[in-house]
Amino acid sequence: MFWVLLLLLAWAFAGIACTRLCLAAVRAAAADRDATTRDRAIAATRHDLTLYEAAFLSGGPARVADLTMVSMARQRRLLLAHTGWATVVDPRGRDEMEQSVIGAIGPEGQSRIAPVRAAAAGAEAVRRLADGLVRAGLAVPAGAGTTVADGVRQVRSAALVVLALGATALLMPAQNGMPRLLVALWFALPLVLTLSCLALARVEVHPYSPWASPAGQRLLDALTRQPAGDGDERSFLTSVAVRGVRAIGEPGLRAAFAHRDQPWHE
Repeated sequence: MFWVLLLLLAWAFAGIACTRLCLAAVRAAAADRDATTRDRAIAATRHDLTLYEAAFLSGGPARVADLTMVSMARQRRLLLAHTGWATVVDPRGRDEMEQSVIGAIGPEGQSRIAPVRAAAAGAEAVRRLADGLVRAGLAVPAGAGTTVADGVRQVRSAALVVLALGATALLMPAQNGMPRLLVALWFALPLVLTLSCLALARVEVHPYSPWASPAGQRLLDALTRQPAGDGDERSFLTSVAVRGVRAIGEPGLRAAFAHRDQPWHE
């Protein structure tokens, strides 16, 4: 009965993915519990996030690069054209992040946004920012294993695999008179397992982030709850830091970033 082999595969995918998600949730809960008992966690609760820190905790190194370019463009020190090109207007960076962006653009003073973003995201300044957030207990250490966000993605993938394997088993010719309804019920068990894990993760540990620790997520939540004033520049940049370039309301800037991930042909 070939469908039994497919069922075993479905259970293997579901079991491994759900186990990884549970272990990641346990590690996250333990880290959060340990953080509340340490002096650095007390300091972290009083930590006022900078815009760069908020960007990293929300979207990682790439978000920091996006925020830096948007900030420079708003100050007319960097021109982001709607065609997807970045041009340096003021070559003097006001901090390490801006210097990284200018250095990534190169001596010619002009480059496509996509390679600039990638180079700035991997700059030493961003790595130091990440290390500082990890030491403060606000960011997930690199190489810490499967995070909750990773675990959720794996369980979602496992659910799709179970559905595919179940559909394959049902489309096969009937074997040994096994009713198709019974086959479907057997495959429903690992599917229920994956969906239950996703529901529990949604209730217990949502929102889940691959970058922010539970303490960092709480600070981000507090930051987003702060009232924003109309036309306030910091409020605008805070939205970009937390939500990404989709928070940009200016058509010119939105068009510039709409080109960033598209392949360019000379």
